[in-house]
Amino acid sequence: QDIDKDTVDFRPNYDSTRKEPSVLPAKVPNLLLNGTVGIAVGMATNIPPHNLIELIDATEHLIENPKATVEDLLEFIKGPDFPTGGIVYNQATLTQAYLTGRGSVVVRGKAEIEEAKNGRYHIRISEIPYQVNKSTMIEKMATLVQDKVIQGISDIRDESDREGIRVIIELKKDAYPQKILNQLFKHTELQSSFGYNTIALADGIQPRLLNLQELLQIFIDHRRVVTRRRVTFERDRAKDRAHILEGLCIALNDIDKVVETIKKSETKEIAKVNLVKKFKLTEIQADAILQMRLQTLAGLERKKIEDELKEKRKFIAECEVILKDPNRIDGIIKGELDEIKEKYGDKRRTTIVKHAVGDFSAKDTIPNAPMIVTLTLSGYVKRLSPQQFRAQARGGKGVKGMEVKEEDETMMILNVMNHDSLLFFTNTGRIFKLPTYELPQGSRIAKGQAIVNLLQLQPEEKVTAILKADMEGKSHLFMATRKGTVKRTEIDQFENIRRSGLIAQKMPPGDELRWVLSTTGKNEILLVTQKGKAIRFKEEDVREMGRAAAGVRGIKISPGDQVVEAAAIDDPGKSKLLVVMENGLGKMTAVNEYRFQGRGGSGVKAAQLTAKTGDIVGGCVLKEGDEGDLLCLSKQGQAIRMKLSDIPSRGRATQGVIVMRLKARDKVSTTSVVMLDKGEAEAVIQAAADTRTEEVELIKKEERRVKRAGKKVNVAVGVGAMAGMGGTAAAIAVAQAPKPAPVPEEAAEPKPKPKLVPKPKPKPKPRPKAKPKVKPKPKKKVKSKPKPKKKMKAKAKPKPKKVVKKAPAKKKPVFKKKKVGEKKKAKRR
Repeated sequence: QDIDKDTVDFRPNYDSTRKEPSVLPAKVPNLLLNGTVGIAVGMATNIPPHNLIELIDATEHLIENPKATVEDLLEFIKGPDFPTGGIVYNQATLTQAYLTGRGSVVVRGKAEIEEAKNGRYHIRISEIPYQVNKSTMIEKMATLVQDKVIQGISDIRDESDREGIRVIIELKKDAYPQKILNQLFKHTELQSSFGYNTIALADGIQPRLLNLQELLQIFIDHRRVVTRRRVTFERDRAKDRAHILEGLCIALNDIDKVVETIKKSETKEIAKVNLVKKFKLTEIQADAILQMRLQTLAGLERKKIEDELKEKRKFIAECEVILKDPNRIDGIIKGELDEIKEKYGDKRRTTIVKHAVGDFSAKDTIPNAPMIVTLTLSGYVKRLSPQQFRAQARGGKGVKGMEVKEEDETMMILNVMNHDSLLFFTNTGRIFKLPTYELPQGSRIAKGQAIVNLLQLQPEEKVTAILKADMEGKSHLFMATRKGTVKRTEIDQFENIRRSGLIAQKMPPGDELRWVLSTTGKNEILLVTQKGKAIRFKEEDVREMGRAAAGVRGIKISPGDQVVEAAAIDDPGKSKLLVVMENGLGKMTAVNEYRFQGRGGSGVKAAQLTAKTGDIVGGCVLKEGDEGDLLCLSKQGQAIRMKLSDIPSRGRATQGVIVMRLKARDKVSTTSVVMLDKGEAEAVIQAAADTRTEEVELIKKEERRVKRAGKKVNVAVGVGAMAGMGGTAAAIAVAQAPKPAPVPEEAAEPKPKPKLVPKPKPKPKPRPKAKPKVKPKPKKKVKSKPKPKKKMKAKAKPKPKKVVKKAPAKKKPVFKKKKVGEKKKAKRR
């Protein structure tokens, strides 16, 4: 624009046949806006594109503040803005590149891990790095999968269209999405680097390495020259026009003499000379008068000329003021920039991350929301929002928990925040550390991800306890095993945990580590066994031991018994022990009812166990005023979440009340407590009141749907007591019940089934059917020989029950009479 207003210099082209502008008078810093890549003799340049709005804001700031530094400009320019989007890492590297003109930044495509409806995960790529060919990138991925460099990918699909890029990478059932995504970043162009090398021709002659401030300053100086030359050009044009208008006005004011002078002149040239001499005009004015049309003599036309002359004189004066005031020129430049920004400005497409790739923390993109971490016996772990479970009344049936393999069940859940680090303890006594946000997030019914893909576990090793690493106010870890062995170790000994894990406790053969509690060193310890025994002793009774020590006896275990709960108690006067039995009964008992004993004793009775109650499956220690819910799961997969306030207090040696109603042959598998703050507790209580009717209807609909489908899948949510949560820990469990099991439980009379089973055995008797059809000709034989038919019908009645009732009633009497006649005939013969 304005190239025809003498804003830039022109020079001959390559063959001197034409002239071309030496530089284009761009209104925006195009070198930074669109970027450029060029290679010359002995040097090269590589400048990335930037966002229009950010560039204009930085340019206006530099105009207003000529002493602004690169750091000041970076408040406006966050970094490059590529048209293909992507994510640029390491703000420090970006700053260095803008300061020096050289540098390199890492650019990643935008990839998200999503869970499909079938429970599997896939990676969706919606943005790719700048100057990366999408087809080439996909081919590279496929080659890596075929060469087994990257394992766990089942399919790669390109679903891109005119609306944008969409590449779907389907993962295998047991694949770890985050691990595969990291491999894609490492081995493909999904992650690439962009080098800064801002070499440009300063003053159109000298190649120079320029920083951000110098690049913008050169553009501003260029725009000032262009604007000044344009204003000068427009002023000169206005002066030329005003000069002509002045001559026309002189002629119009004395038009008769002008006409007379022209008439007396023999030629045009003589007329021009006479006009110049007589009216003191210039040759340009005289030419304009000679070319003037007669219509100009009209009154309105004369007024138009006079008005135009006034405007030109005013415009000329304005141009003179602009040329004398540099601030007016800067104002014109900023006004043009604002106009372009308003018309063409758009949002940034590329995301800038402050951290480098190696130091990048997912905390920057993951909200610190509350989560429930679940772990099944088969080693599947996941995290999910606690809002996916609703509170129900005591004795309810529960809702669907999660999809797991047959004969699998959830072992524990833990209430954490997304940014918390977790300590994983295994049955062999080893410890691992992992952030919560690195665990796969799934829905309530998803089974999760195999934990062996996250931790370096041995073949027979499994996680048995999970604990939050942030233990404010705690100084020790108290460990307890299934066989009653306990150990106390300082937390400081577990500060630096390698990726391959550390030894937390030396385990003897036949025993396994199950509970890990964070304590102050002066807590009380309570151990509860499966056969109804409990022991209470002081933590100080267990001396401090080293990290690799085996521990000492905490409770004496009888044959066939094992510990099912271990808890640390801060205030025994305000604490209660909650226990749940396998047949659905449970109770709360004041901790003070369990007397102190020396470490290693047999304990006292924790509950009155009978065939009605069954063994104790779990429990935890609660404080007065705790607001939360009890989660219970059954072996056949039923789950229930109920308020703790619904469970009454009972004596130490009592059986308790029903907390979960079970079907025949079903038993409670695990239990736990989910603690809530006051606000969440009120919300859960209100939600339970509002949705109780809806819950009943949903359960009935689900049961009817399952009966029609012909199979039944039971899902449960359960919680195993975990250390580090004040004696609370949680678990979600799911089990798929075998098909024949639920049928006899719901059927009122399973007796007709054994009768029907043996009857289809005599199926080889279809032969007599042919005989009666052949022998019906004689009248006497017709009556006697349908007897075998009746026998066959009676035996082959496994179809509907109605046929069984009708057939015997009508055919039995006929059957007996015909038999008698048949025997007599046989004797006579």
